[in-house]
Amino acid sequence: QVQLVESGGGLVQAGGSLRLSCAASGRTFSSYAMGWFRQAPGKEREFVAAISWNGLHTYYADSVKGRFTISRDNAKNTVYLQMNSLVPEDTAVYYCAATATSDSGSLYVNQYDYDYWGQGTQVTVSS
Repeated sequence: QVQLVESGGGLVQAGGSLRLSCAASGRTFSSYAMGWFRQAPGKEREFVAAISWNGLHTYYADSVKGRFTISRDNAKNTVYLQMNSLVPEDTAVYYCAATATSDSGSLYVNQYDYDYWGQGTQVTVSS
């Protein structure tokens, strides 16, 4: 069992930056692939970014590529999402997710591949 707690959300003006954190507790964090997803009002939850448990592989949605960076610190049991050049379309509740994997280089973009989810943190970008 893994518990995930997101933090770092808030209100920011367009063009600004935020860094989200997701702290994990429970089982061995370093054996979990991690992902960030978001859900805007009236829309389905969508993939944002993913990282393998060895941290060497990352993948991004086209809408955030070049603006967002996912990273992890296994010693701190934490995964991060650095968000730069934010636009109003980035407004959503952001969720981190974890899934156990025996392959250190694997990552996942499908939300149904993830077993554990945080409660979410609100990000609001004003124009």
